[in-house]
Amino acid sequence: RRLPSRRSHTNEETTELPVSEVASILQFKNPLIMLLLASAVISIVMHQFDDAVSITVAILIVVTVAFVQEYRSEKSLEELSKLVPPECHCVREGRVEHTLARDLVPGDTVCLSVGDKVPADLRLFEAVDLSIDESSLTGETAPCSKSTAPQPAASNGDLTSRSNIAFMGTLVRCGKAKGIVIGTGENSEFGEVFKMMQAEEAPKTPLQKSMDLLGKQLSLYSFGIIGKNVFVSAFALFRNIHNSFLLAVAAIPEGLPIVVTVTLALGVMRMVKKRAIVKKLPIVETLGCCNVICSDKTGTLTKNEMTVVHIFTSDGQYAEVTGVGYNRFGEVVLDGGDIHGYNNPSVSRIVEAGCVCNDAIIRNGTLMGKPTEGALLALAMKMGLEGLQEEYIRKAEYPFSSEQKWMAVKCVHRTQQDKPEICFMKGAYEQVIRYCTTYNSKGQTLPLTQQQREQYQQETISMGSAGLRVLTLASGPELGQLTFLGLVGIIDPPRTGVKEAVATLIASGVAIKMITGDSQETAIAIASRLGFYSKNSQSFSGEEIDALDIQQLSQIVPKIAVFYRASPRHKLKIIKSLQNNGAVVAMTGDGVNDAVALKAADIGVAMGQTGTDVCKEAADMILVDDDFQTIMSAIEEGKGIYNNIKNFVRFQLSTSIAALTLISLATLMNLPNPLNAMQILWINIIMDGPPAQSLGVEPVDKDVIRSPPRNLKDSILTKNLIVKILVSSIIIVFGTLFVFWRELRDNVITPRDTTMTFTCFVFFDMFNALSSRSQTKSVFEIGLCSNKMFCYAVLGSIMGQLLVIYFPPLQKVFQTESLSVLGKKSIPFPLNSVLGIDDQSPNPVMEGYRTYFALYTEMKCKSCRASSYTRSY
Repeated sequence: RRLPSRRSHTNEETTELPVSEVASILQFKNPLIMLLLASAVISIVMHQFDDAVSITVAILIVVTVAFVQEYRSEKSLEELSKLVPPECHCVREGRVEHTLARDLVPGDTVCLSVGDKVPADLRLFEAVDLSIDESSLTGETAPCSKSTAPQPAASNGDLTSRSNIAFMGTLVRCGKAKGIVIGTGENSEFGEVFKMMQAEEAPKTPLQKSMDLLGKQLSLYSFGIIGKNVFVSAFALFRNIHNSFLLAVAAIPEGLPIVVTVTLALGVMRMVKKRAIVKKLPIVETLGCCNVICSDKTGTLTKNEMTVVHIFTSDGQYAEVTGVGYNRFGEVVLDGGDIHGYNNPSVSRIVEAGCVCNDAIIRNGTLMGKPTEGALLALAMKMGLEGLQEEYIRKAEYPFSSEQKWMAVKCVHRTQQDKPEICFMKGAYEQVIRYCTTYNSKGQTLPLTQQQREQYQQETISMGSAGLRVLTLASGPELGQLTFLGLVGIIDPPRTGVKEAVATLIASGVAIKMITGDSQETAIAIASRLGFYSKNSQSFSGEEIDALDIQQLSQIVPKIAVFYRASPRHKLKIIKSLQNNGAVVAMTGDGVNDAVALKAADIGVAMGQTGTDVCKEAADMILVDDDFQTIMSAIEEGKGIYNNIKNFVRFQLSTSIAALTLISLATLMNLPNPLNAMQILWINIIMDGPPAQSLGVEPVDKDVIRSPPRNLKDSILTKNLIVKILVSSIIIVFGTLFVFWRELRDNVITPRDTTMTFTCFVFFDMFNALSSRSQTKSVFEIGLCSNKMFCYAVLGSIMGQLLVIYFPPLQKVFQTESLSVLGKKSIPFPLNSVLGIDDQSPNPVMEGYRTYFALYTEMKCKSCRASSYTRSY
């Protein structure tokens, strides 16, 4: 039918995504990067090559990191080919052949059997007891029964209603079928998901927005410096312009992009130890302002393993079942006691029927077969009756179908083959009860009355409304003479620890919303168990979402806790409506159906063990052990990182403003420049160097998790932070300027004068760094040596300053003199003054006042005694 030469390969992703050639160039649209570029150019023009080199290195580091992130995010579309199995069974010229799945084209006939992954979208024309696991596409926990009956196209995009279509990438759990290929590659239902994901652009993170705003603010600040200095004096215009540009370059914190990158990278490394892989650096900080988590149900909040949790016997007994998964770990509890073996005939007969009327197999905790049947086998294992399947010989079988909604088998016991056959049946209550004439009452068979039928029906409704999938079990000599045995309630249970994590998240101001393709009853039951659905909560269906536009949905979405029967398109619409309200949204998921929403969300979180490759590539963060609680640690880390960035900004800007203001005021007061060019360069290196960088690795405050998510509208430079920066700058400026003014008694500037001023400024700078370690606690509350890197950095800076003062070759370069009194006696005094700060003070700025003026007092007392030495130059 098809020529061998026709190799169109339409069932694979043929579009190769080249590495974006403009990814790095686009980073230069960042205002802070643009400002640094301008600073580098000015530095070269002014022959300040040291500054130019340091700024260029900072730009290259930031652009390289951004380029790598862009490349990794573009790889997500390459995962489409992994959904297509390498081979399939295709009918060619009347024969079933082994064919490469990538060679399939529309019109080919494909054969499916148990365990096959569907190689393309197929319209079924032959199906026998076919059930397909579509959880990765739709989120529906239970396998979907398929048939060949024509179905009208679902106007609401509900894939679960298209029972005559087998979708590419889904898994055949039971039965066999044949179908005609109707969609391959990008033209399949999975391909539509990828097209949506490709069209979706990842939003900027809050940190990126804050950095953009800070860059613009610093630009205005720098241009203001240039304008002010040029305006102050109309004389020596060229010299003023030259100095103004140099000052503006010095004002730019070129270390800011690096410290942000390093801080985020260290946060990523800490998250790896907590079993979370963060793919994009800014996402770590974004977690700190996350206020909504939209979670898929299947495989994320739940284990995607069906489990029997409730048993109702025909004689009115209720038993609870513990344990999850396809294993023997758990108990069957009735009236406070454990049931094991045959010590309760009513329960054991239910287990026997569920175990014998069953096609599934569990080997080493792995299920082969339908999840509901696996749940019944796990129940038998918990009661020690797992060998029941082997005790019976099957004589006949009535397979399950979506029309009849029941399955039955006729068997004989291996040791009693001369006795009549026994029929076992399981299925939907309304169908099974029609074949029952009696019921079991503690081992006795009694006639089934209408009153009992109504009682059993009411119990079925009650269990169903609790979100349980209800199976009815019966046995007897013939199909029309069955004995009603009871009901079992099955559910996909929540993951261990999720309930506690949800409670902590809600307490810290984070709203939880479930988005699932499952039914309303099941979704609400799980949400209620986890504690984020109450009597006042609302649920919404995919059809209801379709009836509203984004603006209408945005108005009601804060009140909705559960979205059910939701498709990938619905998930994307929900994310957008939440973002319209200003929410920072994290989306968790594990299936291909979650990929688009993961990319659109501010934070996409994928499950590492159960997540598909496509899902992991689309996500920003991967939970290695699928532990929902890890999100809590990530949020804590994000808040801590943002605080560290603010600490750095406070220190860097206060020192920068102080240096510029010091020189500007000296000019206005008609004083000589208190610092020479090399000393300004040294201060610039100090404030952009180790002390500043070490503020970015301050240990995370454990109390930070209690703080609410920060407002997206809040800039890094809040009013409170600006006040602290300005007050710190004023203290440094006036303290240093006062020292300089007192040293200029004869109006003749000497190396001694600039050395005193220079050293005073540097020590102010070190104590400013110490005060900047926390915005809410004193140094002694957080621990003086809790940040070892900071201690080493400050010690190194002090040693460097001493070398500049006392090492002769450096004295010539920096035009300094040895300060014997300061070197021997004055340095310990300001250090002691820091240790004497009142650690109960709620205002860190007041600590700065005490520290800085204590420093000046000690320095001035000693310098007055050494006046003869200061004039010896």
